[in-house]
Amino acid sequence: MATDWQPDLAQFAGPKYLALSHALRAAVRSGDLPEGARLPPVRELAWQLGITPGTVARAYQIGTQDGLLEAVVGRGTFVAARNPRLGPTQPLFTDVPPVPGRAEGPVDLRAPQLPEAGHSQAFARILRDIAGGGCDWRGYPTNRRDLPLRHAFSDWLSDRALGAFDADDLVLTHGGQNAVGLIMQCCLRGERPAVLCEELAFPGFRRAARLNRADVVAVPLDGEGIVPEALDAACRRTGARLLCVTPEAQNPTAGRMSLGRRRRIAEIAALHDLQIIEDDCYSVAEPSAPAIRALAPDRTWYVTSLSKAVSAGLRVGAIVCPTGNGESGRIAAQHSFFGLSLPLAEIALRLFTSGEAARLRDAGQAVFARRLELLLNILGRHEMRWQMGLSFVWLPLPRGWRGSTFAREAEAAGVLIRSADEYALVDGHAPNAVRIALDGEVAESRFIAAIETLARLLDNPPADIPV
Repeated sequence: MATDWQPDLAQFAGPKYLALSHALRAAVRSGDLPEGARLPPVRELAWQLGITPGTVARAYQIGTQDGLLEAVVGRGTFVAARNPRLGPTQPLFTDVPPVPGRAEGPVDLRAPQLPEAGHSQAFARILRDIAGGGCDWRGYPTNRRDLPLRHAFSDWLSDRALGAFDADDLVLTHGGQNAVGLIMQCCLRGERPAVLCEELAFPGFRRAARLNRADVVAVPLDGEGIVPEALDAACRRTGARLLCVTPEAQNPTAGRMSLGRRRRIAEIAALHDLQIIEDDCYSVAEPSAPAIRALAPDRTWYVTSLSKAVSAGLRVGAIVCPTGNGESGRIAAQHSFFGLSLPLAEIALRLFTSGEAARLRDAGQAVFARRLELLLNILGRHEMRWQMGLSFVWLPLPRGWRGSTFAREAEAAGVLIRSADEYALVDGHAPNAVRIALDGEVAESRFIAAIETLARLLDNPPADIPV
């Protein structure tokens, strides 16, 4: 550890977190902090410098975002490189590596896998129909050419309580992740704006924020989701103008906001002039209450996609923009990628209009419902959070387990799951819990065996926990 490193912040102008960030960069470039050196813990360095832990954490976060530092869960923060490579350094997902000596690979319960419910045949039929009718895709995507798909997507969302909207309020995107990044491009201003998110949240949101030069500020959660008083305090403290929230199906905790909580979030957003990204990509069952977009249609960007219901590989999603902002969103999309590719838009349109999208969604839901029933029967004696229609469960671990330790032991036993650590910010708090996704692709017998493996681990915590 670089315990003898003592920066002089007086050499650098500006706020203390920027001064410390500049000092870190200068020390790495000079060799005072060599590659691989472990930096002092946040609280220790804060004590040495006489500044707040939050100031140190923010400087470390900037260094991590810039590729200068690397944060390793459970180990600390390290110097990554003297000359960081350009662009992102972490993938959103990684493939499952082959297991030497094992005929079948591990059961991957990290992300929900849609079952094969006639998808291949449906895609083949649509492609044959398109080819038989001729394909004139010489021109660029335009608002006129994607209007039929926007109408079809609007019909697809008609069972959602989103407030008044129509095809003119929609922007077509390459999935939910693309939608989040596009909204940030529309809403964020300044060199390093602050954006707010739930303290446990999909890592893709944080990485989209980094690409847009934003600092992510975590807001505490309770059983219903984001805590209104903590949100109000974060707005006052940071001056943030953008919030990402998942009221219907919180990822990873499977929480769901009451109508009263949604109204309170909308009121706080209006008070502080917050724009809201309402992420509803996981929810496919009937909504429990009106969406925040219905309560605050002037400032809410509702994000959805076909990934969890029909096909993750197609990369088709949509934004229901705040009232009157559809054209602005589509112009931003055009400036970014011109628009959804014409072949992809045609496939998606035919999935909707033929009824195949609804059929595939319903068939997948039936498999997930069966998998959820199996999981609850096996793990039912343990505390869990889940929803009908949701393709993952949240499992707080019994005494004796830590999230990262349990995930490692599960992987060694051939089951891949996600620890709560993966959803927390670098300096955030991660509870002792894991998220278990429902795999609709693997054979039911293997899924049962994987859940039984997790049950055995839960009943046999390690005698000693490393400290």
